[in-house]
Order: sequence, then structure tokens, then C-alpha cells
Amino acid sequence: MDDVQKRLLEEVADLHKIPVGAYNIRANGKLEGRATTENINIVTKEDKPGIDIFVKDGTVNESLHIPVILSQSGLEDLVYNDFHIGDNCNVTIIAGCGIHNGGDKSSRHDGIHTFYIGDNSKVKYVEKHYGEGDGSGENIMNPTTIINLGKDSYMEMETVQIKGVDSTVRDSKAVVGDGSTLIIKEKIMTHGKQKAETNFKVDLNGMDCSCDVISRSVAKDASHQRFCSEINGNNKCMGHTECDAIIMDDASVSAIPEITANCIDASLIHEAAIGKIAGEQLIKLMTLGLTEKEAEEQIVNGFLK
Repeated sequence: MDDVQKRLLEEVADLHKIPVGAYNIRANGKLEGRATTENINIVTKEDKPGIDIFVKDGTVNESLHIPVILSQSGLEDLVYNDFHIGDNCNVTIIAGCGIHNGGDKSSRHDGIHTFYIGDNSKVKYVEKHYGEGDGSGENIMNPTTIINLGKDSYMEMETVQIKGVDSTVRDSKAVVGDGSTLIIKEKIMTHGKQKAETNFKVDLNGMDCSCDVISRSVAKDASHQRFCSEINGNNKCMGHTECDAIIMDDASVSAIPEITANCIDASLIHEAAIGKIAGEQLIKLMTLGLTEKEAEEQIVNGFLK
């Protein structure tokens, strides 16, 4: 890989060299490198672009890296990745997409990731999106995540988009089984004329299951964000959704949380807050010697940390 592709890998997956464990690296629509382990197998799909990942029962303390990078302007990339996680597992999955667009055509990546998580398993899933380039073409990313949680399992999903993505529609759907927990943490920053739309839908079907959906975002310049969350309590369960946004300049933000209790023992909470940076916060930091711009950056970084 060239220096641009290596830098993209560092941005989206913190990879400075070939990772330890299983990995699948996709560059400009093609397989760049792959490794499997005794417990994690990766198979190329035959009917459509993408891969199937199989994690054996009882696999613990192993990781999987599946980054995607695009450095060719005008390329449209689509993948379907299915994760088959066995019972009694504890694994970390690092995904993400980085685009460098130096041309005048749009570059786009759509990733559809479907998780089938077995009983009593724990999965941490990290996905980071990043764009760059001095061309006039747009960087477009549309991730879709579909989660099926078995019994007494746990999944924590962290998604981050903080730079260079001109347009994104982020769809996540989940079905949570008996005694299982789903945690989703999202961080987004938009600027310029960028647009970001997030849609979460969680069906709490299992007895004593739970979910916590948390979004933090910053909208700058003339960018626009739209956050929609839908939690359906279909059994004895606990659900919480929260959207906190900082709005700056001429940006706009919409937050639409929805909770529906279809069971008398469903306990659901939604929260949404949108506002500008408080003046007293700026003044306090400026008295310490920071300029107004530096103070704003400190507050934003702390908010998205």
C-alpha cells in the first residue's frame, strides 16, 4: 500500500503495521490482505461482495480487524459482512472506513454488517469513519448495522465520525433476546455543508433485556444533523435513549426520540438536548489565556471525548 492508504488505516483502525490476530483489509474495492486464526475464520461471499466471519464457541480474548479504505476518486464500494459469533465468546471487532478523494467525482462506501451473536457472549464493536482529500468530489459513507443478540449476551458498539464525511445515512437495527444488553455510543461532528442522518431501531423482545443508546454530536458552519431513535419494549425490559448536541454557527440539528411500551413491565426513558456552548464556559477558559477559538475547541473535544 502507498502512504495515503497507510495513513487511512491509521486513522480508522489505529493500524501502524499488520495486526495480530484475524484481519481482512479491503482497499479500493478489492482484498488487500487477510489472516485467519484457529478460532476465527473469514470466507469470501460467493453471491455478493463481502465476507462471512465465523467465530467458534468459547473464543475469548481475540480480536478481528476489518477496515475499508478508498483512495480512488469516483469509486463506489458496497459490501455485505456477516458475523457469526458462537456461544460463550469474548471478542473485539475493529471496523471502519477511510476515504481519500483527490478528484472531482464522489467516492462512496456502503457497508451492511449483520451480527448473529450466540448465547452468553460478549462483543465490542468499534467503527470509525474518516474522510480527507483536496478534490471537489464528495466523501459518502452509509453504514448499516443489524444486530441479533442471543440469550444472556452483551454487545457494545462505538461509532465515531469526526472529520471529512460530506454525507452519511447511518442505520442500525437490533433485536435483543432474554437477559441480553446492548450499548450503543455514537459521536459525530459535521462542518461546512455536511449532512448526517442517524436512525436507531431497537426491539427489546427478551425477558429482562436492556439497551442504552447514547449520541453526542457537534454541528458547525452550515451543516445539518438528524437523529432518530426508536425503542420498542416488547417484554419486561429497560431501555434508554439520549441525544446531546452542540450547535454552532448556522448549523441545524433535529432530534427525534421515540419509545413504545408494548408490555406493562417495560421501563423506557428518552432524553434529548440541543444547545450552544455556554458563554460562561468560554469566559472561564479565556481567563486562563486561551483565545475564543481555542476555548471552543477545548469544549468540543471534551464533549466528544
